[in-house]
Amino acid sequence: MPKILLDSDVIIEWLRGHSPFTQQMVQLIEAHGDLCWTPVSIAEILAGSRKSEDEAIADLFLLLEALPLTTDVGRKAGEYLKSYAKSHGVELGDALIAASASSSGRQLWTLNKKHYPMKEIRFFSCPP
Repeated sequence: MPKILLDSDVIIEWLRGHSPFTQQMVQLIEAHGDLCWTPVSIAEILAGSRKSEDEAIADLFLLLEALPLTTDVGRKAGEYLKSYAKSHGVELGDALIAASASSSGRQLWTLNKKHYPMKEIRFFSCPP
């Protein structure tokens, strides 16, 4: 079972009940998949959440493991910003998520691969 870091956009699709995300999440959880998120996703999701989603969001963040934003993750994110902010428009949140994925050896599940031009990022693809 792969170790997967969920990007905020995938978590939002899951929270809103969109397929194939809901089905794939159930399968991964039932197979004891190693799913996690970062505090960056908490901030992004809460900033754009609907009042009706508050309980589901709270439950979700209890269900998944949180990856800490460490000094090493911060340094790696800074390197990513230095290398990709101007050329690819990489922003701080995406740099921190990419650094978390890379530092933890996890595949990143995202809907926006173009936000992550870093060569060492491995992506998780939801099977059809």
